[in-house]
Amino acid sequence: MSESQPDVPFAAPPPPPSERGAWLLACSVGAIGLAVLVAVLSGVVGHTSATVAPPPVLVSAATPVPAPGSPAADVGASARAHAAIVASPSPEQQRAQARSFVDATRTHISRAWMEGFYPIYATAQSTFGVNWLLLASIHKQESAFSSAPGIYHGLNFAHCCGGPMQFNVTNGPVTTWDLVADSYTYGKRPAHYDHMTAMHPSIYDDFDAIMAAAHLLSADGAEYALNESAWDAAYDYYGHDATGVTYADEVLARAIGWSQHGFCINCGVEAKMVEAVQAAYGAPVLAALEVEEAKARAKPKAVAAARAVKPGRRS
Repeated sequence: MSESQPDVPFAAPPPPPSERGAWLLACSVGAIGLAVLVAVLSGVVGHTSATVAPPPVLVSAATPVPAPGSPAADVGASARAHAAIVASPSPEQQRAQARSFVDATRTHISRAWMEGFYPIYATAQSTFGVNWLLLASIHKQESAFSSAPGIYHGLNFAHCCGGPMQFNVTNGPVTTWDLVADSYTYGKRPAHYDHMTAMHPSIYDDFDAIMAAAHLLSADGAEYALNESAWDAAYDYYGHDATGVTYADEVLARAIGWSQHGFCINCGVEAKMVEAVQAAYGAPVLAALEVEEAKARAKPKAVAAARAVKPGRRS
């Protein structure tokens, strides 16, 4: 018979190891993976940081000179001979823009902001045969390269136009925008660019709007040359009035300056170039407008004078 064993108290099992460290490690790995995924999708990872260059300048345009011995009114009339798609700004818009046409687009634009537009300019140029410098100059004149407030929603102060290229969506019965809204279908849309809208066409989509502007300029006679035809197209783009003359002078002067000295995002318009363009193309059209306005003012006076001397009816 064996000896009885002394009673030994039951030992409690050791506590399980803490899982806090494993959870912290798993959460850290998950957070890092999520950050990498977001970076890849946003383009921070997987894209080179190489600078995107603007499209090449086709040719250095000569500074324009007036045609010798051409009567101002006749030159102005011939410039309007072609059938044009003409914008119709309201009087309010004309007055406000007339005050701002001293190269008012002075907002500093970054190189990174502009890089998204270069592929669009190149596509519009190759698709519609319009010099991209003219297109870019209008883009700057209209919206400071899409940087002006309110460009991507609503309409402008005159409640007529909107988007990067300020298309009129209220004139008509067929509006200027409606005439060229499907222009985006003629070119290949870039895979990535800012302000790509979900629905097309849209005046707020940079590609849709710039393609439509190029189509409109082409329809109004603009080609690769930065000459009188380009001036006419810019004049049509704004509208046929004295403010439109100033608009076209500045737009073409800026484009010619870029062609001679290289594309410069934040450079202003050279005053001498504006004067040269105005003398060659703007002054004749402005003179013709003044003649028409003088005739319009004189007509009511002539009618009133004729009525005053007309003998009364006999009773």
